Parts: sequence; C-alpha cells; structure tokens
Amino acid sequence: MAGSARKLRSADWFGKADKDGFGHRSWMKNQGFPGHLFDGRPVIGICNTWSELTPCNAHFRRIAEHVKRGVYEAGGFPLEFPVFSTGESNLRPTAMLFRNLASMDVEEAIRANPLDGVVLLVGCDKTTPALLMGAASCDLPAIALSGGPMLNGKYNGENIGSGTNTWKFDAMVKAGEMSLADFMAAEEGNSRSAGHCMTMGTASTMASMVEALGMGLPTNAAIPAVDSRRYMLAHMVGRRAVEMVREDLRMSKVLKRENFENAIRVNGAIGGSTNAVIHLLAIAGRMGIDIGLDDWDRLGREVPCLVNLMPSGKYLMEDFYYAGGIPAVIREIEPFLHKDALTVNGKTIWENNKDAKCWNREVIFPLAKPFKQEGGIAVLRGNLCPNGAVLKPSAASPHLMKHRGRAVVFESIEDYHARIDDPGLDIDESCVMVLKYCGPKGYPGMAEVGNMALPQKILKKGITDMVRVSDARMSGTAYGTVVLHVAPEAAAGGTLALVENGDMVALDVEKRSLQLEVPEAELERRRKAWKGFRSPHTSGYAKLYVDHVLQADRGVDLDFLVGCRGTPPLRESH
Repeated sequence: MAGSARKLRSADWFGKADKDGFGHRSWMKNQGFPGHLFDGRPVIGICNTWSELTPCNAHFRRIAEHVKRGVYEAGGFPLEFPVFSTGESNLRPTAMLFRNLASMDVEEAIRANPLDGVVLLVGCDKTTPALLMGAASCDLPAIALSGGPMLNGKYNGENIGSGTNTWKFDAMVKAGEMSLADFMAAEEGNSRSAGHCMTMGTASTMASMVEALGMGLPTNAAIPAVDSRRYMLAHMVGRRAVEMVREDLRMSKVLKRENFENAIRVNGAIGGSTNAVIHLLAIAGRMGIDIGLDDWDRLGREVPCLVNLMPSGKYLMEDFYYAGGIPAVIREIEPFLHKDALTVNGKTIWENNKDAKCWNREVIFPLAKPFKQEGGIAVLRGNLCPNGAVLKPSAASPHLMKHRGRAVVFESIEDYHARIDDPGLDIDESCVMVLKYCGPKGYPGMAEVGNMALPQKILKKGITDMVRVSDARMSGTAYGTVVLHVAPEAAAGGTLALVENGDMVALDVEKRSLQLEVPEAELERRRKAWKGFRSPHTSGYAKLYVDHVLQADRGVDLDFLVGCRGTPPLRESH
C-alpha cells in the first residue's frame, strides 16, 4: 500500500534503515505485525479511555476494534494505547480533579509516540474535554468518537433518566413520598445497557459539543451505545482518520472561533450542561482562541431551548436519536450558525446537516415554537461574583429567577451534610442556600455538589426548589435554580468567603445580577479578618493542581498547560 506523499511523523521511528529503525520495528513485530505495515502508511493512534472503573466507557474495547477495521481498510496502521480514564461515578473527591491530569497523559502520549493522527475514544463526562485538550496541545489530525448513551432507564413501566431521577427519587424519599425499598428497586432499571448517561447530562452534552464543534462525524452524539450504528460510525471514523492525515487536516485547521460559537449556540438549543462552559473554555485555551464567559452569555441568550430532554424536559437520548439528534437541531437553528465552519470530514457544518429531518416534534421543537423560550447559560455578575457565575435557565424555576433572600451559609460540604436536616436549622423556602470552599482549589477539583438537596422539612412542605449559590459545579443531569462556578472561589479569597448567615442575597437573572447586600465597608472589614485558605494537600498531584489551577471563568485548566505546544522533533531514545 502506498503511503502518504509527504513525509509522515512516524517515519522518524519506523522509516529508518539503521539500528534505531531496526529496534523500533523489531519490537513492534513481537505482537505479530508484519513488515508491510511499516511501509510508510499513516500510523493512527487510538486513544482509549476504556476502564472497568469507568462504567460509561467499559465497552470501548469493542469500539476500538471497529475503529481499527476502518483504519486498516483505508490503508493505515492502527495502534491502540490507554490513557487515564476519568470515571465520573467512582472517582473521589471528583473526576474534575483529574481532567487536567488525563489531558497531560493524552498530550505526552501522543507527542512521545510514532503517531501521525489520533482517534479519541471519549464518553464519560471528563474524558471528552480531557482528550480534546490534550490533542489540541499537540495539534495533530484528530477525530473524536463518543461511546454513546445508555438505553432509556425503566422503572414501573416508565422511563427514568440517570442522575435526574436519582435526585428526584432521593428528594421523594426524604419527603416521605417514596419508600426506601422502592428507591433501591429503581436502581436495577436505571443503567440497563452499556453507555454513558442517557439524560442531557454532561456526557451527552459533551458528545453533542464534539459534533457541534466539528470534531466528530455527524450523528456522533446520540446513537445509543448498543445500537449497531454506533459501531458502523466507529468504522467510518477509522477510515476518516487516515484520510485526515493524508490531507494534513490538523485540529488547528478545524477549530476556529466560529466552531466554538456554533457549539455554544447548539448547547443553548439542547439545554446542555453548565459543565460545558468550563470544558469549552479550557479547550479554546489550548487552541489559543479567545472565548470567554461573556461570549457564552451573548451567544446563548439568543437561542431558545428546542430539546425536550431531562433534566430540562421529559425525554431521553435514545428518543433524541430517533427524533433526529444533533443534525436536526443544527438544521433548526440555521439563522444562528456560522454555516461555513469546517468539520473533520472535510465538509462544512451546513453541508453535513442541511438536509437533516426531525421525526418527532415532541422531542425536538421547531425554532418558531420552542420548548422553552430561554436556553443557553446565563452568566451573572455582581459583587458576589465579580468574575462571573453561571445558571441554567432551562432547568430553573421561573418564579425564582428574580429572588431576594436571607443567606443560610454552609462553610464546607461536611458542614452542609451535618446540618441540612437538623430540625433546628433556621431556614425556610425564601432563604438562599450558600455553600463555600467547593471550587477548584477548595474541594479540590470543583465537585458536583452545587445542587444541594433541600432540607427535609422544606421538602415535606411540597417545596422542590430554592435558590442555591456556590463555587461548585453540579451534574449536568441535575436541575433547579442553582448558581454555580462563582469566581473567584472562596478558597481564592472571593467575596463568597465573606458571606455570613443572615446576609441578604439578591438574584436577578434577567439583569444578569447576583449581589450580596452588604456595605463595602463591612466587606472590607471581613476581608481583613479572613484567615485565608490553606489546602491540606501538601504533596502529589493534588498539590500541583491546587498550586496551578485557574478559576472557573478561565476553564479550570492548569496555568502551565494553556496553549498549543505542538509536536516538535524529539531526541531518539537510544
């Protein structure tokens, strides 16, 4: 098979007629690879986040085999390699702590090995941004392939959604509306196939962002993990990866500002996770593209929510796929798009999606009659969040979008757990729950604890939502009037650290305002009395993270990882 016309990067390893080339090839041959695979054909790395500890990605070995078929068919040489797998359901204290570590693993593995292009196997929440960030810092031809969502959950004859129904059922148990036995029984039908969350949580949102950014093939986001079409797509991704190397279609040629603006607007239309804000900011930072919180507010504010999926609505990802998926959404929001934005298949986003059809208007609403008028992510400013905070209007309660209430403060997540169901806690539904020290430095890793469960005594009154404010994140599967990502965080000396019980907090989403109604002189007094934050982590990766992590408004990347370092020639190993 003839190789690429231009010299490939892998030739520095496999193309030499000397002792170094001898060593590189001969050791590879101990796996049974015949000599003709080293004839100058593109070497495609398959970056695999498979792990049995990451249930969302536990089927990736099979997906990788289908990718390999496509690579071989197109005349390439596929080589699979593992990277750190950031599993959302098991990692403590939070998978977000390890997103940047995984991105470092990806970046260095790509750069140090004889790879000409890479297929990124992504699925569980943080695996998608981690792999895109690492690949972006190398800037080789790269294409992402998501593992797909689980089939719809089932319980007592009804569909249930991962995460969303967990929060709902938990609140029902606390309110006395559901027995503990029924709660435990529901988990049997919650995760009934391979794949990631089937709600429009962070995993589904980021799979949608892969498609909207142009970093994946059309239909990437919504094909169920166990649908044969997911494996057909994997085969085609393998083929396309080889073609991208021959075309030298690097990430920097695909990902432009227009692609990020398209993704922000698609996120608004699908009611996507607030976590997408942080992840896209971090990916853009690796690409050297200036995208900020104000862009999220400006671009997303114009786009209504069209997709009726949990947690903002009723349906699940399986239904979304059958209804037309992301292609149908992109077709619907044509007026908001940069239609000439390039994608990894070499076509523009509009060429890929202009003929897409919607097959179920209960799931994907028309632009003229949206599911919810306000989609996107609201970016709030004020003395409580001078560098910004975010709220997801499509998942919030309309009557709380303008609210003023007395702060009930929790100094840590442990303080919250210890006191939230204390009958003596001085709290009612008009209060604003405030949680501190759960941001990037404070937790560390900015855990998904911002959607604090309401006190039992409030739930038993039939109240299901209150305004909550924190420097934490929340699961993309969660819902409620929750203000997140307050920046600067409490651990960095932000105003959040100064909030006291009884302070009045005013939220006005329409005006994009979040204010702590305390005189500046009093705040200054509190700043001087603040004892600061000392992380308990004094060694290892956690110390590196706390010492170098950026705030939420800058994507929570490590300061020394921002930017593209490329793949400069490396010294020979012997």
